[in-house]
This record gives sequence, structure tokens and C-alpha cells, in this order.
Amino acid sequence: MAAAVAGRCLWRVLAPRRGAASPGLQRCLPAVPPPGRPYAAAAAKTAKKSSQKPKQEETKKKKGTMRRPLMSKPVDDVYLTWCYERPSYDVEVAVGMLKKFQELDFTYPKQHVYVNITLDMALQKKKKVDPFASIVLLPYRFTDEMNKVLVFTENKEEAEIAQQNGAAIVGGVELIKWILEDEIKMDFYVAVPEIMPKLIPLKSKLKRKYPSARRNSMGHDIPKMLQLFKEGLEYAVEEEHLIKTRIARLDMPTEQIVANLNAVIQDICTFKPSSYGPFVQKLVIRSSTSEGLLLNLDGLLPQVQKEEEKSPEDEE
Repeated sequence: MAAAVAGRCLWRVLAPRRGAASPGLQRCLPAVPPPGRPYAAAAAKTAKKSSQKPKQEETKKKKGTMRRPLMSKPVDDVYLTWCYERPSYDVEVAVGMLKKFQELDFTYPKQHVYVNITLDMALQKKKKVDPFASIVLLPYRFTDEMNKVLVFTENKEEAEIAQQNGAAIVGGVELIKWILEDEIKMDFYVAVPEIMPKLIPLKSKLKRKYPSARRNSMGHDIPKMLQLFKEGLEYAVEEEHLIKTRIARLDMPTEQIVANLNAVIQDICTFKPSSYGPFVQKLVIRSSTSEGLLLNLDGLLPQVQKEEEKSPEDEE
């Protein structure tokens, strides 16, 4: 009996807590490695398989969601858009719809009208039209904002004409240093041909704003250049084939909005010969708060293409 009690007391001293040994005994005991995991590799394989299944299911879902658009027109006003072809409208009808949307939604009546123009940049033998930027003088202005234009000239008479026609800055070679140091920043730069050889240091700085005859920013008609670049609308090709720009205000008459759109399209089509086919592939018009409406291009083709479509017999 006494031996049993002594053994129990010894056990309590050596192991005061269940599952743990005393600090002195732990120093004497050899380190035992943790038990191995014979099924760890198998668990990893099953985890990889399970991670691959969702990806396969996603690809199956993507393939399954592709549906062919139906040819028939919807009967009701509410329908699934992906079941039918996207309707196209004449430009006058589309502008009228935008005006109606604004009235029904009680939105700002003087919001801007935008167009997204998709272009066919392809030429012969894998060649493409280089992305370009241009500025066009619209027949009806829709903003009071004026661009700041700098005129390069060393002729006193030309400098006076430039100042009289609203040039922000007029000068010669002395302006190069200030432009390179970003002390002078303008929206556009125009120049007379005589000073162009002295402006070569600015070519890498100004890039597409560098004066050139192709962009109508170099010439002797200073009043005409100033009017174009002060009041004109600038646009550029984005994403290699897309132009996004505003063309008017929604409160303008429909005829003025259509005239501005025609001016933009006419200018765009000058960057690709009409012999390669129509340059504009798709045209979407919208306002700041409305959905985009696809336009019918039949009435918006440039006049040059229409004349080429006439046969020689008709001309006779």
C-alpha cells in the first residue's frame, strides 16, 4: 500500500499536467520527430484536381452562353437584347430618341452628344492606316471654350496679324527654351514655313502638336490657322481603330447636330482612299446619360464615295 502511494506521488512530480513532462525530464528525453503524413501527397493531388474542375466548368459555361441572334424583330417593348439583332436608326430618328430620353429621365437638357466611330484600318497586303489625330472646324459650335494657340514667326507684320486674331503667344526662336523647360504650354502650335528649320529641337517635345502642313498648322494664312485651332474640335484614333468624341449639345436643333456629325465623318474619311471601301464600319451615338444607339450608315456616306458608285453610263 505504501509503495503504491509513493509511486503515485512520484508520477505527480514527474508529470504535473496530463500529457506533459516536467522541465527537468524534458532535457533528458531525446527529441522525437513528428509523425509522418503518408497521405500528404495524395491530398495535394486531390486538391489540384479539385482546383482544375472549376476552371473546366467555367470554360463549359462560357461556351454554353454563346447564342445566335434571331432574325425576327421583338414584338413587345421588353425583351432580351441578346436574342435579337441590334436595331439601327437613321441619324435624325436617333437624335429625336435621345431628346425624348432626356425628357423622360428629367436629366440635364444641355448635356453633350457623343459618337463612337469604329474604323476599318486595313489596306492592301496586310498594311494598315496609321493611327491619326485631326482637328475639324464644325459648322455649329457647342461650347464657348477657346483653345490656346502659339504662333511661331519672326516677321513683325505677321506677329501683329496673329495678335489681332487672338493668338495667345507670338514669338520666334526665343520661345524654344521656355517650351523645352515646360514654362510655356499651349493647346496648339502653328508656324510660318520660314521659321520651321529653326524649330527642329521642338520636334520630339511637341510630337503630334509639332507644326506641319499635313495637319494644317503650317502656312502663311495665319487668321485661318488661328480660327481652326482656336475653335476646332480635336479627335484621335484610340485602340487602333476607334474614335470617341463629342459633337454637339443635346439642346441644339437636330439639323445642327446632324451637320456637325457629317463634318466629322467627312474629315475622318480623308485619311483613307475611298477605293479601299468604306472607312467607317460602325457608328454609335449617345448623350451623357443615355444608352448608345446604332446608326444606319446609308445616309452618312461621304459625297466622294457616292459619286464613285455611279456608273459611266449614268454620267453619259
